[in-house]
Amino acid sequence: MKKLIITLSFLLGLSPLIANAGHEDGLITKKSKHSVSITLDRLENILKKKGITVALRWKHSAKANAVNIPLRPTELLMFGNPKLGSHMFTSNQTAGIDLPMKALAWEDAKGNVYLSYNDPAFIAERHHIKDRAKILKKMTGALNKLSNFATGNN
Repeated sequence: MKKLIITLSFLLGLSPLIANAGHEDGLITKKSKHSVSITLDRLENILKKKGITVALRWKHSAKANAVNIPLRPTELLMFGNPKLGSHMFTSNQTAGIDLPMKALAWEDAKGNVYLSYNDPAFIAERHHIKDRAKILKKMTGALNKLSNFATGNN
């Protein structure tokens, strides 16, 4: 019985760490089966197909390399769906600092490519938004599907 209690205590202590695996500090990161550019091409194409506005595509690595700062492939896509995001603003306008959404495709030192984006629940927590559970659920589900498509994990 003592071993069971110790094991359960250990596992319960780890539960916050396990729950946040893949999205430390409110960041969800997924490994991609594609290059940085192809990952963002796929995300951009599916967003446009779904009628979601793409506001900006920024190539961090190209900008850094242009000023002689070496940087592995790193690109950012900014996008938004006012039908969802605007509900966050009506709860707390400061959410506008984190929205529209952004997705970052990046290559690590080993050549692995990842796609990272802010967890909508983290954004809500950061801005003390407690009255948009249905919106958060829709945003989270949509981002999961879209990012899985972009990374080839669908």
